[in-house]
Amino acid sequence: MTEPLAAAAVAHWVDPSSVFAALFADEPHVFWLDAGPDAGDGWSWMGVGVPDYAARVRATACAPGASGSEGGPFRGGWVGWAGYDDAAARAGAPASHADDGVPPEVWLRVARLIAFDHARRRVRAYASTPEAAAALAAAAAAATSSPVRSAPVDARGAARARHAPDEYAALIERCRDAIREGDAYQLCLTTRFEVEASVDPVEVYARLRRATPAHHGGFVRSGEHALLSASPEQFLRVERSADGAATVRTRPIKGTRPRGADAVADAALADELRASEKERAENVMIVDLMRNDLSRVCVPGTVGVDALLEVESYPAVHQLVSTVSGRLEPATTVGALVDATFPAGSMTGAPKLSAMTILHTLEAAPRGVFSGCFGWVGDDGTLDLAMVIRSIVVRRDSAYVGAGGGITWRSDAAAEVAEVGIKARGPLAALGAALPPGW
Repeated sequence: MTEPLAAAAVAHWVDPSSVFAALFADEPHVFWLDAGPDAGDGWSWMGVGVPDYAARVRATACAPGASGSEGGPFRGGWVGWAGYDDAAARAGAPASHADDGVPPEVWLRVARLIAFDHARRRVRAYASTPEAAAALAAAAAAATSSPVRSAPVDARGAARARHAPDEYAALIERCRDAIREGDAYQLCLTTRFEVEASVDPVEVYARLRRATPAHHGGFVRSGEHALLSASPEQFLRVERSADGAATVRTRPIKGTRPRGADAVADAALADELRASEKERAENVMIVDLMRNDLSRVCVPGTVGVDALLEVESYPAVHQLVSTVSGRLEPATTVGALVDATFPAGSMTGAPKLSAMTILHTLEAAPRGVFSGCFGWVGDDGTLDLAMVIRSIVVRRDSAYVGAGGGITWRSDAAAEVAEVGIKARGPLAALGAALPPGW
């Protein structure tokens, strides 16, 4: 067992953005798991780490942790991402192994960590020794610099789309063909938008979090590669339940509407989403799929639906969200949990293996980090992983944004094309790019 990091309290509340700018923005291997600007609850974590092997993360046992203690649910372990394609292959589906230009999996072993408790307005620092933790706490307390820089965006014109709108619409019809034949009930069809330019990930993330804040925002950089996310979807959370057992929770999103121009229009769009037979059916299909996935690693009879078809509203969109949870079998490892549930049903479809097989043929290109997951895994096996959606993946001289939507028999191609545009517009704007014509 790795020695736990030593802790020290920060003397007073400090703005996470200012701390990141002062202490971490120029580090090569750095993370910021971000509850969002002006968050009134939840946690943010930031710090630096050393690249580590995914096998060490996977071997960690999901033992009951100490969620909600003074130090917060995460006090050391790993932060990183896992992409879609390798996970699809491990699940038995055909997958693209083309070089995507970005490591399919990155995990940083945390060396220095600062935790922000937004509800209680408390901050703690963690490092390898008590002296190092105290020095880090002092540096955080003194971080009075401006928040992360957000220079005026360079206009980069229209992004390059992997599929033209009419091509994507044709793929939607092929999805409906597969559904008509009984090969799937729902398919999450995706595409990609590329921006050919060298970008500063810190500046881009500042714009992204300001325009589309989310409770599972994130910045993870390892060398010349970075993931910038405004994800609204929690994929997996493992924490200690009241009786001391390890509980896993997933919150799939299926169903999207844009925000309205005024309060009346906005409420009407939320009501339309809540009442949509197509969106409700799509969400329930994924809830059933996630119940099945969790049952593979949970104690029999403990998997249940905690919330069904709830509308959550974000600056750019309304989303239809459900919550499924269960009690993990005592010997479950992080790897076993991930193998049972990943790729997530909200990004594949149902039945999962058939859906992934069909989508591999239709999309005919790697998804890369998009549709994967990112977040933290604690030394005790507690974890919080979000879906890589509403995100930007940065390479040396380019960046990409993935987007997609769930296709059912009731899907209307024009509406699905419009939904992809809604989802991609915010991340592309943070890059200074526009949607291509038709999107």
